[in-house]
Amino acid sequence: MIGPEIDRLIQLLAKLPGLGPRSARRVALHLIKRRDTLMEPLSEALAAAAAGIRTCHVCGNLDTSDPCHICTDRARENGTLCVVEEVGDLWALERTGAFRGQYHVLGGTLSALEGIGPDDLAIPGLLERASRPGVREVILALNATVGGQTTAHFLSDRLASCDVEITRLAHGVPVGGELDYLDDGTLTAALRARRAL
Repeated sequence: MIGPEIDRLIQLLAKLPGLGPRSARRVALHLIKRRDTLMEPLSEALAAAAAGIRTCHVCGNLDTSDPCHICTDRARENGTLCVVEEVGDLWALERTGAFRGQYHVLGGTLSALEGIGPDDLAIPGLLERASRPGVREVILALNATVGGQTTAHFLSDRLASCDVEITRLAHGVPVGGELDYLDDGTLTAALRARRAL
């Protein structure tokens, strides 16, 4: 049927998010057909990433330097700290260009079902950073999930002893969203977070 190298490639690709066995086979075939223009450069990029990427000891971001380029950027505002669940959330906020402060990656959310407690997240580092002089605001940019809400309440209790304003991202109707297509929770959040025009 297929050689062990191709089978291993398919099995590894199937472990990626969004790829099942059938999609992994299609991707593997696409890579093999484009070996010179796609597979070999991808292989080199993966090897370079595996060798060079580090976790920032300050904020938890992934970068080729530690501390990362965001933490060392002198143009960023140090008085605002944005807390996110995962690095992907940090990258999503950075893509907007709307936030020019510092970040803190928790590494997940609290979950009793999954056995994830406060000691499993980067909460001590957050509390230490929030207590530093000059930090005025901590933005809890956590997902609107049960785990995100639980973690936000836990963090707001812990951060109460720090001399900072604690804020959350707004929840509600997305830009371009139509009310008829939104779920009840989103509509409820939008009504509660309404503001004057």
